[in-house]
Amino acid sequence: MTGDRDETALRQYVEDMARLYADWGFPRMAARVLMQLMASDSGALTAKELSDGLEISPAAVSQSVRYLQHLGLVERSAVPGSRRDRYALPDDAWYMGSIIKGTLFTQIAKLAEGGVAAAGGRDTPAGDRIAGMGDFYGFIQSELGALLERYVKYRETLKE
Repeated sequence: MTGDRDETALRQYVEDMARLYADWGFPRMAARVLMQLMASDSGALTAKELSDGLEISPAAVSQSVRYLQHLGLVERSAVPGSRRDRYALPDDAWYMGSIIKGTLFTQIAKLAEGGVAAAGGRDTPAGDRIAGMGDFYGFIQSELGALLERYVKYRETLKE
């Protein structure tokens, strides 16, 4: 519903999503910053607004936004007439994050090849497990481009 913003429920959503991300290995503070940006109507906040809104230190905000920038999930821009920066979600944050993280799949698959050889080949139990992991991530990487293209088309249909 437009206009019926429930700040208490939204704050709980931010914390619940951050906890879920953290449970899956994402840094907790970075997840909180990301979800705080998601929950803001503008999708952009200054470090002070993030710090105040999440009740965390400016240092925690700084470290988190650097991490999120590295993943392509946050962009930094200067606030005109100020020494402050504004942190914003790019329009295609999830898409860009997937592309950047996608290279991790290739790296895992490549390293798995060495692990298979070190374990004595695919015919050994360890080699078979490592090969299975490498095969999985190689497959995910090979499908990722087409999947992301399908998502872009899907997203366009939602806007119509």
